[in-house]
This record gives sequence, C-alpha cells and structure tokens, in this order.
Amino acid sequence: MSVRKLKPITPGQRFRIVNEYSEITTSKPEKSLLTPLKKSGGRNNQGKMTMRYKGGGHKRRYRIIDFKRDKHDVVGEISSIEYDPNRSAFIALVNYTDNEKRYIIAQKGFKVGQKIVSGQSVSPDNGNAMPLSNIPLGTLISCIEMRPGKGATLARSAGSYAQLMAREGKFTTIKLPSGETRLVLSNCFATIGVVSNSDHQLTVSGKAGRTRWKGRRPRTRPVAMNPVDHPMGGGEGKASGGHPRSRKGIPAKGFRTRSKTKESNKYIIERRNK
Repeated sequence: MSVRKLKPITPGQRFRIVNEYSEITTSKPEKSLLTPLKKSGGRNNQGKMTMRYKGGGHKRRYRIIDFKRDKHDVVGEISSIEYDPNRSAFIALVNYTDNEKRYIIAQKGFKVGQKIVSGQSVSPDNGNAMPLSNIPLGTLISCIEMRPGKGATLARSAGSYAQLMAREGKFTTIKLPSGETRLVLSNCFATIGVVSNSDHQLTVSGKAGRTRWKGRRPRTRPVAMNPVDHPMGGGEGKASGGHPRSRKGIPAKGFRTRSKTKESNKYIIERRNK
C-alpha cells in the first residue's frame, strides 16, 4: 500500500496526498449486501439541531459486514477487495463453499483467491478467526470481541492491531492499539493479522471541500464565541480562552473523564497512553 502526492495544478491539489488504492480489485459492491443509509444531519425527530457541525456529505449505502465470523469450519475464498465509504479499512468479499457471500474487514496482505476459515481449532493463518484461547502468544490480532458472540468491537480501523500477551484462567491479556492492556474472556473470537489500509493516516485532504463531502460542517472555535455560548468565550480581542474545556465545562487535555466506578475497570491492567 502506498500514497501519492499530486502535482499542484489546482489550489486544492497543492498539499493533497491521496491513497493509491492499489489493493482494491473492483469498484462495484455486492448488491445483496447493500442497505440504505439514511442521514439525520444532526437533527432529531422534531427537526431540531441536537448535534452541531453535521450535515451534507455524499450519499452512501451501507455494506453489511460480518463482525461475528460465526460461519464456523466453512472455507471461504476472497473474491474481491473493496473500498468502503463507511470505514477507514478496506473490506473483502468472501464466497463460501455453500455459495453464501459475506463482507469481512480486510486484513493486510489479503489476495484474491486466498482461502480463509473461522472456527474453534483452525490454523492461526492471516485472516482466520478463532477464539483467543487457541491463538499462540505474541500473535498480532484484530477485530476482537469483548463479549462472546457479540461481534468484533476492538481494533477494527485501518492499520490497527492488538497483541496477545498472556493467558491465565478464563482470561487472556491483550495490548490494544491505544497502549491499554486489558483482560478479555478467552472464548471471545479474534481475527489473525493487521487491518488493511495502514497508510490511511498519511493522506491529506488538501481542501476544506473534501471534509464537507464527508458530511462535516465547519466548526466554530470556542475562543471565538461569546461567554454565553461557551466557557472559553469572551475577552477583549484575542485575550480570551483559558483552560481547554467542553461546552459543559468539563476540562480536556489530560483530565480523565472515565468513571471510577465503571464495572469494566477491573479488567484494565494498564491505562492507555496519555
């Protein structure tokens, strides 16, 4: 995977860095796995704006992704690797031997024609899904469940991966992309490998219009607001601001907002990096 810097033949292309999408094999999605995706524009059922800075954007259709990987011991063949407008990672279309088709999160190194399988006792090859209890220690994994049967929730974005550190009793210790080390039940499923499109973080949009295409409207700086609108508003000229905080007054940049009585705190061994 690589990125490409464009020649500045227009102002919007002067700083733009694009993804070459060399891994993509087709531009047409599987119709049977598409559903409509309705946007709210940040409005509630009364039409009132409840979330700022949302609206517009290109029309999308949702690709139904198999996060559970619950088709056990049935071999599937990767027929295409596709772009998904709803996530940063690429997706792969899998054709199973019983003629069912499913989308999964594509792992780095996926090739068309590659065979993958999920199950309790499959080999720990790239793209295979299996319980944490059967994965060798030190393996790089992604698309990890937090509760058995719920489906993958951890390490799903482009280039993400976690590392399986240790195993004790019914829990497995994994190190997450954020730097956090936590316990997860050993019968939770995970996928072997690193999520595709790791160069996603290197891309530069080049102009404000591309952000509008994604459905994000311009954001007003808090220091430019009035005191009635934000805790950081007001002041004479540029002598304004203060400590960074939210509109409700909760400090940011270092202030920990996680509840001290949260039930899952006991599963976190080491907090994420500051």
